[in-house]
Amino acid sequence: MYAKVYNFKFMGLSEAKVAASFCSDNLGKKIVPFNIRSLNISIGQCGSVAINLKFETGQDLKSFETSSTDFFVDLKNTFIFKESNFSGVFVYNYDSEIMSTDLSIN
Repeated sequence: MYAKVYNFKFMGLSEAKVAASFCSDNLGKKIVPFNIRSLNISIGQCGSVAINLKFETGQDLKSFETSSTDFFVDLKNTFIFKESNFSGVFVYNYDSEIMSTDLSIN
C-alpha cells in the first residue's frame, strides 16, 4: 500500500471544520477515478486537519498527485493555513471492521 499524508494547520477550529468539509466533498469524488483504497480526514482541536490516503499502486498515487493540483490550488486560494505533506509506503496498518452478524427474521 502506498500513502499520501497531508497536514494542514488553520487559524482555528471553525476554519478547520469548513476546510474539512471542502476536502471531503472534493476528495470523495476522486475515490473511484484514482482507485483510492482509503480516505481518512480528521480534525484536531487546535485547528488542524489531517488527510490520509491509501493507494494500491505507486502509479495510482502518482496519477492522483498529478491530477489533483487544481483541488489544492483552490484550497490554498480559499483558506489560510500551513501545510506539510509526504508520500510513503505503509509498513504496518491495522483496521478493524465492525460488522453485525445478527439476523432478524420477521
